[in-house]
Amino acid sequence: MKRKLLLPALIGASLLAGCGGQETGQKGGFSPLVTAQSAKVIDYQAQQTFVGRTEAVEDVSIVPQVSGYLTARHFKEGEMVQAGQPLFQIDPSIYEAKMASASAAVAQANAGVTNTNLDFKRGEDLLPRGGISQSEFDRLTAAKLQAEAALKSAEAQLQAAELDLSHTQIVAPFTGRISESRASLGDLVSPSTGVLTTIVSLDPMQASFSMSEKQRLNAGADRVTGGGQGNSGRVEVFLSLGKGYDYEYPGKLDYLGNRIDTKTGTIALRASFPNPEHRLLPGQYVEVIVKDKETTPSIVVPRLSVQTDLEGDFVMVLQEGNIAERRNVKLGPQTDQGVIVLSGLNDDEQVLTKGLQRVRNGMTVRLQGQGA
Repeated sequence: MKRKLLLPALIGASLLAGCGGQETGQKGGFSPLVTAQSAKVIDYQAQQTFVGRTEAVEDVSIVPQVSGYLTARHFKEGEMVQAGQPLFQIDPSIYEAKMASASAAVAQANAGVTNTNLDFKRGEDLLPRGGISQSEFDRLTAAKLQAEAALKSAEAQLQAAELDLSHTQIVAPFTGRISESRASLGDLVSPSTGVLTTIVSLDPMQASFSMSEKQRLNAGADRVTGGGQGNSGRVEVFLSLGKGYDYEYPGKLDYLGNRIDTKTGTIALRASFPNPEHRLLPGQYVEVIVKDKETTPSIVVPRLSVQTDLEGDFVMVLQEGNIAERRNVKLGPQTDQGVIVLSGLNDDEQVLTKGLQRVRNGMTVRLQGQGA
């Protein structure tokens, strides 16, 4: 009875073992279906992007230099003012009186100089003939010198009075946009009053930003002098205003800091941009794009072909006989044509772009479109 039961069990086990071996053999012979694309060479223009802030070349606060009542305002708030344009008028009457008094003092001093010069000349004629003593001649000489000194003092007082009178009319020091007025007509203003208004220049406009030491070397900014000269011709600078708004005028680097900030590891730079339409305003956040003017031939592959594991980035390269080979690569920046491969790949090789999940190093693959 045991023999009768054991025989069918052994036969069933043999059949199951045969079926399992056949399934394993099919899996071992499976070739994944993939798509391949040739790596290509493009002329790549290296660039880096930094966050910056715009600054006015000239930014001044208008503060009164003399005291007095504000009698006139000659501008509209927020408008463009020209260099030398009158802005405020302070009551000049008291300073006109001081100037008149200083002019009279100069005239009086001139008269004193004329009188002492005549006495001195007479003394020069009488001294050799014994008409006056040496001590009297010395007194005439001292009087002449004192009169000349008094004239110089009076002239200095007149210049000070003229300067104070000129300060009663406040003018724009340069062309720019003026802010709101912080004083009203009739206010008593003085140097201690503070700022009456501010003016900023708008054309050109500067953009300040920082880059790390490595970025400075990659961008070629180490060859730029502090005045924007040197080898600055190898780089060009652009602005992006955000949300797809690119600034149409290119700029140039015009300032390079003299040291690396030990706290941030960055160096300060500044670029100057034309601003004829006044689109840029001081304090505006922008993206500063530093590009290399010269293009470099670079190998690019589709971003989908790049995989990453513990060893780093790699691609699967199609070899002769449809053999997939792993190739470790060093990647560069992303471009519109694909990602740049700095090393590990030649420009005439094909990389797998689809069906990579089942592909392993050394595995035979089937290319899409070549049949089963």
